[in-house]
Amino acid sequence: MVGQRKLYMYIAIGIAGLGFLLSMIGGGGILSLLGGLFAGAGAVASIALMKFGYVVMPLITKQTKTSVYLEEPYEIPPSQDVIVKKSGNEYLASSFLSIKIYESSTEKSLEQNIAYNEYFERAISNMKYVTKISYLVYVEDISAKRKDLETKRAEAQLRLAREKEKPDPDVLKIDRYEREVAKYDNEINKMVRGEKPMGVIAYAMTTAKGISKEAAIAEAKAQAKELRTLLANSLNVEVELLTADSMLKCFEWEMFFPSSREGIEDSVV
Repeated sequence: MVGQRKLYMYIAIGIAGLGFLLSMIGGGGILSLLGGLFAGAGAVASIALMKFGYVVMPLITKQTKTSVYLEEPYEIPPSQDVIVKKSGNEYLASSFLSIKIYESSTEKSLEQNIAYNEYFERAISNMKYVTKISYLVYVEDISAKRKDLETKRAEAQLRLAREKEKPDPDVLKIDRYEREVAKYDNEINKMVRGEKPMGVIAYAMTTAKGISKEAAIAEAKAQAKELRTLLANSLNVEVELLTADSMLKCFEWEMFFPSSREGIEDSVV
């Protein structure tokens, strides 16, 4: 999957380069015009793939109905939101979801932590299938972290202010933005007190089976949708379905994960 996105990006860069050459040697005629169009289209496509590949790639594969084949026996269908494997006479399909946690247990009282654990146990007891929840924990670089936090807090405050100014503001968005701002405030205050910032990446994985590939995919998507609602409501966290590169990162982390802080920060989902 990562290789495929890079391949498309290199093709786009090549088209942009070819267009630039045509515009240079065209002498102001039709070749120059075509070259300019190719250069512009290639440049836009390469930037889109580089910055927004997790959005662009599923659109491309859906339109072309292209499946991505990993090492046997794994496959990513055109929707790029599940990973499929054939096992005997059945198919298995797995979905991955990111979990954004805005509150730390160290910032809660004993009563709040007890209540949170009860909510977690309640969420687990309501699950009808096996679910894997993974946490990657690391110590962040304090030198650049504070500046990054202050920038993110300012962006969250701006989003919050804009939402509140709307004639019909979204209460759920306001709640999410307020939790973002509070999270960044808490992290900045910790650094002021001399505490080392801890980074946490959390994600969930659910797997379904079916007698056909389509049946397994449909069941995995249904489980992921149910799991997303259950975790978000029970744990007061933001849960998003992962696709394309972000999904593949979690799949790779099931076997190997980055061994350094720099590696994990470059791989944040």
